Amino acid sequence: MACVLALASTASIAQAGSGGVGAPGGSGDDGSSKPPANSASSWTVYKKATWYGPGFWGNSTACGLRLAPTTIGTAHKKLPCGTQVTFTHEGQSVAATVIDRGPYNKGYAWDLTKKTAKRVGFLEVGAGKIQATVTPG
Repeated sequence: MACVLALASTASIAQAGSGGVGAPGGSGDDGSSKPPANSASSWTVYKKATWYGPGFWGNSTACGLRLAPTTIGTAHKKLPCGTQVTFTHEGQSVAATVIDRGPYNKGYAWDLTKKTAKRVGFLEVGAGKIQATVTPG
């Protein structure tokens, strides 16, 4: 499972990096679709996500951050590091930042850190579709 992190808590992160997301009407859940033409504004997608945690703590992300138990973040295959993403699941939301690349499991667009998954109420779900509102940097 790939690492993806967001910067909501900079106290647990050393430095920043890059990431991407599928756009409305895009093809598949793998994050391969392109953002809308007016990508200067936010857009919302519903894509498959998973989360990762303890086995990756202490590792560096593709964006140059060190993953910690308190890290709020996400991984995406194509969105630039630092892209802001708000995840919503069953009425709970959390703001995260793309801090890594992934996920590398076929059909998934997002890989949330364990802390991000917990904050949005996705920890028990483990894997499934989640709403993501992407705000380009």
